[in-house]
Amino acid sequence: MSQQPNPQQDPSGAPRREDRLAPRPLDRPPVDPAQASVFGRPRGVDGAFDRLYAPDARANGKAQQVTLAPPPPESLAEAFRRPPEAAGVVLQRPADDAGAQPETEAPLWSKPADPWRDPNAGALLGGPAVATEEETKEDPEERPRGAMLSLPEVLFGRRVKPTALALLGVIALLIGAVGGLAGWWLSDRGDALTGELNIAEAEAGKERPPGSVADVARRVAPAVVSLEIRIGEGGGSGSGVVIDPQGYILTNDHVVSMAVKDQSAKITAVFINGARTEAKVVGTDPKTDLAVVKVNVPDPVVAQVGKSADLAVGDSVLAVGSPLGLENTVTSGIVSALNRPIGMPGENGGPPSNYGAIQTDAPINPGNSGGALVDSTGALVGINTSILGGGEGQGGNIGIGFAIPIDQAIKISRSLIEQGSVKHADLGLNAASVAANTSEGAQVQNVAPGSPAAAAGIAEGDVITKVGDRIVRTATELTVVVREHNIGDVVPVQLSRQGRQLVVDVTLGSD
Repeated sequence: MSQQPNPQQDPSGAPRREDRLAPRPLDRPPVDPAQASVFGRPRGVDGAFDRLYAPDARANGKAQQVTLAPPPPESLAEAFRRPPEAAGVVLQRPADDAGAQPETEAPLWSKPADPWRDPNAGALLGGPAVATEEETKEDPEERPRGAMLSLPEVLFGRRVKPTALALLGVIALLIGAVGGLAGWWLSDRGDALTGELNIAEAEAGKERPPGSVADVARRVAPAVVSLEIRIGEGGGSGSGVVIDPQGYILTNDHVVSMAVKDQSAKITAVFINGARTEAKVVGTDPKTDLAVVKVNVPDPVVAQVGKSADLAVGDSVLAVGSPLGLENTVTSGIVSALNRPIGMPGENGGPPSNYGAIQTDAPINPGNSGGALVDSTGALVGINTSILGGGEGQGGNIGIGFAIPIDQAIKISRSLIEQGSVKHADLGLNAASVAANTSEGAQVQNVAPGSPAAAAGIAEGDVITKVGDRIVRTATELTVVVREHNIGDVVPVQLSRQGRQLVVDVTLGSD
């Protein structure tokens, strides 16, 4: 059966031309002139850039030559080109004996796989540029050490810059400061760190400025001695003050009165350093309770003599002596009163003693007699003599002590040293203390014939109320006030006679 030809086909069997589809038209968007000027080929170049000559670029019938980069400088070419002996050598690892190339390491991105790695990238990461620790250890070559500099070369050899030396010194100071602070902190916190018991120990007070009690006592004590009187199995004790470099010691009469009465008595002076030496009585004055003894010692410490007339109530004073045999005892107090008339009965039947005393609350006890009363500067202002007891059977200190003013004591001691005895100014009468509604003073009991009082017209029964510029309240005060004057002085005496006030001038005589 023969096949009938298709009228739609060519006799050869191919579709007819009019039955074929036309090609799809090309979509060519317009070119932006600005981008064409930037990214387009330069003028006169139609082909690729890797050709030396553009075959289709003709200018005036001649081939236009492409301008190439100039050859590199000879110095760079010589530095970076292959050496002559390396001609034909490729930069590949050498083949082994069998002629096979050694196996190369797999790419970095293959182990482990890096999902972000572009396998078409040409750059590869190589090994580290710095040698590993093992390679460094295997390097047999060691770098040579530099010369070591001595201290003179560093300081004076100009081998190191001054700024470097200064910086080094600052660093050393900082290191030392940090170390010191760390050590201080550790020592301060030592008990907290170690748990050890830390007992606080207080140092003794050492604040002894000039004029302090300790300073005054240190300077005065060597001039005060303890006096021991021995008579057979008995005796007594007291104190004394060295007032002259030749060894003269001022004390009380009642301290040495036993030695005066008994020639077998022995007086021993004990100094602050423990030295003991025999003392001899130079002279005594029972009426003022003063005496002077002498010791033979080389260069004794002498007390500085002050002025009792300059004292005021409330001034600070120190009493230095040997109360109850306790040598070199120092007590402190103030001046409680001045010109306090004190009358004491005589020792061993002797005449009574009267003096205008310095009253003080510095503790004074038996044994302080004859010791020093000094002011805040250490100057001797009185000789401690007596105390006022608290009553029957109470002989201790109750804060009322008396000392003979040094102005009077020095005057009497000079007379005892030079003459061996003392004479006092006297009125030549006996008196008793009175206190009435109209008068208060010393009432005359009797007047000695030919005495200064009799010559002045003073009669029995008169009441003396004032001598000179001093008021008289008691008979003891009358004696004290009169003895403050010199023999031969003319003093006005105010008295009361039968209710009338009289003033008479009296020329003082001697007792």
